[in-house]
Amino acid sequence: MANISDHATRTVSPRVAPLIALGIGAFGIGLTEFVIMGLLPQVAQDLGVSLPSAGLLITGYALGVTFGGPILAIAASRLPHRAVLILLMAIFTAGNLLCALSPGFGLVLAARVITGFAHGTFFGTGSVVAQAIVPPHRKASAIAMVFTGLTLATVLGLPFGTWLGQIYGWRATFWAVAAIGALAFVAIALLVPQTSPGTPLKLRQLALFIRPAPLRALAMTALGYAGVFMVFTYITPLLTEVAGVPEAWVALYLLLFGLGIVGGNVLGGRLADRWPGPAVPLVLAGLAGGLLALRLGLVLPVLAAPAMFFLGLLAFATLAPLQARMMSKTPEGTETLGSTLNISAFNLGNAIGAWLGGLVLSAGFGLSSLAPLAALLPLAALALAFLPERN
Repeated sequence: MANISDHATRTVSPRVAPLIALGIGAFGIGLTEFVIMGLLPQVAQDLGVSLPSAGLLITGYALGVTFGGPILAIAASRLPHRAVLILLMAIFTAGNLLCALSPGFGLVLAARVITGFAHGTFFGTGSVVAQAIVPPHRKASAIAMVFTGLTLATVLGLPFGTWLGQIYGWRATFWAVAAIGALAFVAIALLVPQTSPGTPLKLRQLALFIRPAPLRALAMTALGYAGVFMVFTYITPLLTEVAGVPEAWVALYLLLFGLGIVGGNVLGGRLADRWPGPAVPLVLAGLAGGLLALRLGLVLPVLAAPAMFFLGLLAFATLAPLQARMMSKTPEGTETLGSTLNISAFNLGNAIGAWLGGLVLSAGFGLSSLAPLAALLPLAALALAFLPERN
């Protein structure tokens, strides 16, 4: 990583250009992760499966991130970070092409798992690259800038992808995502500086993370995001069936959610830079409050709009603080692995949340019960934050 640091000190623009390239990749990854929520009813109908079964496409993707990310990070650890990022964009693009072409549910699910493999390692490696090209006091904000691509995916990509899928079919959306992946492949190849070979990682180094401090950081990440995805997986039927929002307006409500995400991402980065200790409990408490507010907001469409905005803001305010916390607990020499493991924890939370949401619906509790039950999960993460600190 020395080459990145040396190159970055000579001028400001080389610091920004790699972050833009990483942001394009993050945009594509965020779009393929989140857009399925807006299209879930259409996908279920077209593939001939139930809504909870279609939710497995979200769970499968998240599990691909959870387990594939660390394995891929270890397997590619000898490669320069730039080469790893290019390889990941190739996998991502191929996985989305397979989604667009798959004739049945089983193959679409397999394609989602394959695509998920690229997600965790991309953000893990990207976080390390981002931190290496900025001054030490801007590290959390650099992570937030990479995640800006993820936020823009919800502001611009999610509503557009939902609209595109509703008009031209859900497969058209995956064709568009594959094109974004190809663009990110080129941008990273051109804009991210050459780097030295990475430090080889061994599978046994995973044992370094089986200690109280990193395990607690991972558990807080997973629990917090399980609450988000327990609700967001079923956001379209929540809006249409509970709040009474017309289906044609769903994209506008997702746009509000995305606008909240942009503010939350910036807010979380600044909180983590300025108050790294209190930032994590503060954002987790806010997330629990946002989920409870959503339940109240779903009473009427006019209340659902601000509730969606604030949920987006509070959900993504957790990203940079939780990622920065995990990287601060990571053993020296395993930063990429630690960062990737935390991205895996985010997506394990996604899988758990989608699965729990399906269980709640299958048990007959109804869509209205999802938000208050989901609020219990970030509250559990908040309780972990106040346990005595142990290494």
